[in-house]
Amino acid sequence: MAETPKNTTLTLLILLIIFSFLSLTNAYDDNTFPEKNLGFKREKLTHLHFYVQDVVSGRNPSFVKVAEAATTNTSSVSFGMVTVVDELLTAGPEPTSKQVGRVQGMIAFASQSEVGLLMTLNYVFTEGKYNGSTISILGRKANSLTVNEMPIVGGSGLFKFARGYAQLRPYKFNTTSSDAVFEYNFYVLHY
Repeated sequence: MAETPKNTTLTLLILLIIFSFLSLTNAYDDNTFPEKNLGFKREKLTHLHFYVQDVVSGRNPSFVKVAEAATTNTSSVSFGMVTVVDELLTAGPEPTSKQVGRVQGMIAFASQSEVGLLMTLNYVFTEGKYNGSTISILGRKANSLTVNEMPIVGGSGLFKFARGYAQLRPYKFNTTSSDAVFEYNFYVLHY
């Protein structure tokens, strides 16, 4: 008996679906996906050391409050306050040191019992071989600790698929202006 056009169309459609599926699975073969399609090389560990200039005083602060809860002003730890930052990254601790980038993002006062900050920050590098690359962190900073560790959750440019951790410690604090300098050490795994 001869095949009807309806059966031929259905057979062709099934073959097309199977062929499409096989093409997609071959495109993401584990042997070729990262190295050939995205240009990755071997993963490496990079240590970065720099300082962040935290300016809250004067006419051009780099740390600015943008929101607060109804109870923030009565909280001894500023619980509910949200800030944005655009701070200078420098090679040395002095504000006049060579600028290597900026840190930009948001900081929320997220603890009711101590000064505990939720930090979502992008470190944007503007000098040297890392110019145009970024590293992102998302983590908690407790003012009660001398050294804080925060996870590195990503990056771009030379820091594609970055992961690792950042150590930060207070370097200098001006009790009159509340301006501060923080020392950072990044330990970044990336391609």
